[in-house]
Amino acid sequence: MITRDRDRTPWARVSRVLPLDAERAWDLVADARHHTRWVPLTRVDLNRPSPRAAGPRPTGRTSPEVGDEIRAVTGPTARRGGPGLVDRMRIDRYERPLGAVPGVAVFQKLGPVLLGTARIEVAAAGASARVTWSESVHLRGLPPAATRWLGALLVDGMLRLVLDRAAREAAAGTQRTAA
Repeated sequence: MITRDRDRTPWARVSRVLPLDAERAWDLVADARHHTRWVPLTRVDLNRPSPRAAGPRPTGRTSPEVGDEIRAVTGPTARRGGPGLVDRMRIDRYERPLGAVPGVAVFQKLGPVLLGTARIEVAAAGASARVTWSESVHLRGLPPAATRWLGALLVDGMLRLVLDRAAREAAAGTQRTAA
């Protein structure tokens, strides 16, 4: 669905319920490294720019954190290391769900082609989780107002595909666990 915020900026916004608790759904969708499985022709790498971020966290986790950078490359040979359209992002917010409080991840798109913001929210929905992924993007070098609507239309289709694939993966994992 295409929505607008207060300043009338268009956002692509898609929600799905995943058959996972909020913590497990967060681990699945908020970690951009998993997106390689769902975004066609794309590889995703997480870069930790500071020495503090290298290696496991004190809890032993290697989950992303604020300040980490993501580099997604999309193209026919991208998954095999080939070139493609580069989408660089920085994690500006990464707050896991906590009880009834939804988890929120915010990614700032840094270019070189796409600029804007992506936001993933994961909220408990009983024994399941509601994932809402929204993005507002525009092309670098052109007036944002001229490319935001086109960006919203294209991103809306991509988000539907990605969350459908994530939901199928979550359901398949739940079925394997129950068997």
